Amino acid sequence: MSVRTLGKTAADVQAIVDRSPYLSWLGIEVLSLGDDTIEAKARWRPEWVANPGIGQTQGGIHAALIDFAANFALMNSIGRPVLTIDLRVDYHRIAIKGDLVARGRVIRLGKQVSSCEASIFDEAGRLLASGRGSFLTAPPEEAKPG
Repeated sequence: MSVRTLGKTAADVQAIVDRSPYLSWLGIEVLSLGDDTIEAKARWRPEWVANPGIGQTQGGIHAALIDFAANFALMNSIGRPVLTIDLRVDYHRIAIKGDLVARGRVIRLGKQVSSCEASIFDEAGRLLASGRGSFLTAPPEEAKPG
């Protein structure tokens, strides 16, 4: 896929993450940013546990990381986080205590709506969850010619 690149870096995205209380709480560390991809690690937190008996990570954490990675894969195309219109998540296996790696990529870049996907892996590289989303990539209202 050929996309216009804005020259954003992993550090640029990390600065956005660091300003966001929720993304910071998730412990996101941006590892790499490509023209239409992103890879990030989320540091495990005890608050993620849904089932204390086995230490299972709550599925909403996976969904949040899929939303983040799919959305921020658009950074070099759009230059900013965008609104999520729709998000689908498939859970493949449970995660037990440990950092998670999220990888996102742009599937289709559109003027109004874009499609992206993301996958979540455990520290051993096993696929835990995957998903696809639609994102509002239209220019913000104040930037539209009037």
